[in-house]
Amino acid sequence: MSAPAAASAGILAGAAVLGVGHLAAAFIDPNASPFYALGAWMVDHTPRELKDAAIARFGTKDKLALFLSMAVVMTLAAAAAGLLERRRLGSPLLALGVIAAAAAALDRPAATAWFALPALLGGIAGILVLRLLFRPPRHDAEPASPTRRRFLTLSAGLGVVIVGAAVAGQWLGDRFHDVVADRDRFRVPVPRRTARPATDLRVPGLTEFVTPEDRFYRIDTALRLPALSSGDWRLRIHGMVDRVVELDMDDLRSRTAVAAMITLTCVSNEVGGDLAGTAVWTGYRLADLLAEAGVHPDADMLLSRSVDGFTAGTPVSAITDGRDALLAVGMNGRALPIAHGYPARLIVPGLYGYVSATKWVTDLELTRFDRARAYWTDRGWAPRAPIKTASRIDVPAAFADLPAGPVTVAGVAWAQRRGVDRVEVQVDDGPWRSADLGAEYSIDTWRQWSLRWEATPGTHTLRVRATDRTAATQTASRATPFPDGATGLHSRIVTIE
Repeated sequence: MSAPAAASAGILAGAAVLGVGHLAAAFIDPNASPFYALGAWMVDHTPRELKDAAIARFGTKDKLALFLSMAVVMTLAAAAAGLLERRRLGSPLLALGVIAAAAAALDRPAATAWFALPALLGGIAGILVLRLLFRPPRHDAEPASPTRRRFLTLSAGLGVVIVGAAVAGQWLGDRFHDVVADRDRFRVPVPRRTARPATDLRVPGLTEFVTPEDRFYRIDTALRLPALSSGDWRLRIHGMVDRVVELDMDDLRSRTAVAAMITLTCVSNEVGGDLAGTAVWTGYRLADLLAEAGVHPDADMLLSRSVDGFTAGTPVSAITDGRDALLAVGMNGRALPIAHGYPARLIVPGLYGYVSATKWVTDLELTRFDRARAYWTDRGWAPRAPIKTASRIDVPAAFADLPAGPVTVAGVAWAQRRGVDRVEVQVDDGPWRSADLGAEYSIDTWRQWSLRWEATPGTHTLRVRATDRTAATQTASRATPFPDGATGLHSRIVTIE
């Protein structure tokens, strides 16, 4: 068999592993699919530097970048198996890949022994496809490569079957775990305390005060969105408590709900980045839920767990000091989007999301920082992560060409739990000028700002800085997000003609 045909046969065999495995996973758990299991393993074991680089480069499209990278790697590996099969070594290589996929599936937090079955069944299918494509024509007395026509016919037929298996697996998985319909039926509780309307400065190009759900940033470790219905959802509060508390959604509905406007920020946000957003969150006060369990005085960490195994460690003091720390079930008046934690997630103002904003949350353990570490802190990030004061220029756009005369410079600034007291803009190396501030909604939300600038011809650099209510001004010293948030001043270069 020629090298291109052998490589094609290997790729088709690899596709059979994934397609048949995906179909089998629909009957067990979609997270057991070989593709998702391997992807999740890669997310968990990729060096921090590579993860940071992916988020910095691709932002909220980091999952798509990972999918494409995995597809390239898997295609090359499968092609290599096909080339090696000419020496009868391809099937062993394929089997090694299948064993790796089964081990990755068994490594998932909610895995049972059944999680290995999709990879194993896919592996059997892949090896059969490889052997079938390499099988010589029956009328030949001696082993020989199959004819080109036979090979193409077999490949086309097997390709249709494999694609059909993958599509059927996706369809069945969606039907067996139809969380979309469940979310559509979900009734957001009517809060006792509602969030008052926010006021926008209405400058063209300026970030809206309230971020629509479809434009709210998403950074998490979930390669596949968990499919957890409101009926299946349970929350367990345990650990250093007087009594274990277990709640379902009906239990929550018997309690008083509140709504709060809160700005969330990702620790991976670079200076001037867009990994921040503001929404109205509806839910139940975490302090009240913890009080039902009776938190021990020496417990200083709330270790929250997602249904997909992610963990975050939140200071207990940040939940019990009176701020609007919530177990949220609604976003902007509707049920949480699935991508943002449906049916329930944590919202703790003033802390970067990796220690405060667990999505699809199902477990709350009261413990101590000297006894437990969470997902990202176990990878070197700071265990306590208050959000740093930051500001951003939204308009004018970077490298914009503008006419001389009055130009509006505008953006947003945030200093959660402290509040923004002043925003200043500098043109080139000139003096810092105070910008006009939009109305302050609360110390837990960002603040819009604008400045009228009489622009003169030439190329100019605009910079912005914010000062919080403690009189601390943003540092100009540049630092990367690791380990506790980026620092530095955002700038934009514009040309005035």
